Amino acid sequence: MNELEIVELLLQKDEKGMSELLIHYGPLMRYIIAPILPNAQDREDCLSECAMQVWKKIEKFDSRRGGWSAWLTAITRNHALNFRRNTTVHSSAEDISSELPSPELSPEEQIIRQERQDAVRRALDRLSYKDRTLFYRKYYYMQPSAQIASEMGMTERAVEGKLYRIKIKLRKTLGGEGYE
Repeated sequence: MNELEIVELLLQKDEKGMSELLIHYGPLMRYIIAPILPNAQDREDCLSECAMQVWKKIEKFDSRRGGWSAWLTAITRNHALNFRRNTTVHSSAEDISSELPSPELSPEEQIIRQERQDAVRRALDRLSYKDRTLFYRKYYYMQPSAQIASEMGMTERAVEGKLYRIKIKLRKTLGGEGYE
């Protein structure tokens, strides 16, 4: 079954779509979740919740804005990060004061954040495909250097050295040491 058929089943809210999603894309989702959540039970819980997020948000998928794998990867990664954050917060939660400031960004802060994200995206687009892949695997997917090295046919030391040089190049492109 191809991705278009799976998406169509999910859009129709056909339960077969969920089964096909987990059969065809479960390994990819597990691969993304694994470095973020070290506990096996948390990984399985997160996978189930990610699948439910896909079920709930499938109407928001727009193939004109990006591919299915990219959309699924973003949903999975973001949900895994939220899952880890919520697990950490709930395991050490104390009585939270209602007088804390709102965590939402002001309109000015939102614009600044968006401009910074755009600048980083443009800087990453200037990197070679291999460098960009290396950067994303380490800092976006949070994969360990040893895993990246073995899967990309490099030594761990070469991965770390290359990442160091990439960060220097990005820092220079983004305006030096003071750039946040």
